[in-house]
Amino acid sequence: MVEPEQTAANHNSAIPQSELLWLELSTLAGTAGMAGVDEVGRGALFGPVVAAAVMLPECAWPELMAAKIKDSKKLSSSRRKELAQQICALAIDWKIGFASTAEIDQINILQATLLAMKRAVLKLKVQPALCLIDGNQSVKDLLLPQQTIVKGDERSLNIAAASIVAKVWRDELVVRLASKYPMYDLTSNKGYGSQKHLLALQKYGPSPLHRRSFRSCQIQS
Repeated sequence: MVEPEQTAANHNSAIPQSELLWLELSTLAGTAGMAGVDEVGRGALFGPVVAAAVMLPECAWPELMAAKIKDSKKLSSSRRKELAQQICALAIDWKIGFASTAEIDQINILQATLLAMKRAVLKLKVQPALCLIDGNQSVKDLLLPQQTIVKGDERSLNIAAASIVAKVWRDELVVRLASKYPMYDLTSNKGYGSQKHLLALQKYGPSPLHRRSFRSCQIQS
């Protein structure tokens, strides 16, 4: 665990209490070169699991807090896109990593998620001093300092930024693929198990990009 800096109390005195929920402003105050790492698509039935690694400069924190950055799942699609553009413009570095449907079926969704996270971090051109990993699972063989943070997308600015960038990237990918598989209503459900999606799986069976290791996809057409 990263210990709070001795100067953190002084640093926090001018920060509104509502913003002290962000770890970068409290527990992690004074820690430079952090990368937030988060994934999306873990519960989807279709397509890859996608992770983003985002490194924000300290000067970007006030701007993103003013923009009401938060967990990507709590934002509208249009707002996520706006914030993703803002984040990528402000970031020191950001990268996407993913694990394919075949990899998910081969090694299971948890391991594929961690693999996607590792790939995102290793693509960074700027090596982070500390990787903040959303959740409670460390990334295997990362060979960089890392700290897991449960509900990290609600507690870390870097992780919240990563969740938004990953969500927008994955949604845009699934929408592009939707034209090839129109029967599954992917434009609306983004690969998740909506009623229309599940009914289409029963009628047509899984596509080559469905996760056949998932029970809902184990239907013969």
